Amino acid sequence: MNLIENWFAQLTKKRLLNSAFTSVAELVDAIEEWTSHWNDDPHPFMWTKPANDIITKVRRGRATLTHQTNSATDH
Repeated sequence: MNLIENWFAQLTKKRLLNSAFTSVAELVDAIEEWTSHWNDDPHPFMWTKPANDIITKVRRGRATLTHQTNSATDH
């Protein structure tokens, strides 16, 4: 999961998941309030894997994407 996805996951888990909103404006207000509190005391995200592990995984993914396969249904 990339870092922005992690931030949105925290927003969802900590503010939105168990909440009910009666309007879009109420939802927007809740998100803006949570974001304001986050910005007052931000917590940096840290990579949990060494750079070499990430690079290896990216190379493996690229190799998979460039390898063309033929399916039984020609899709």
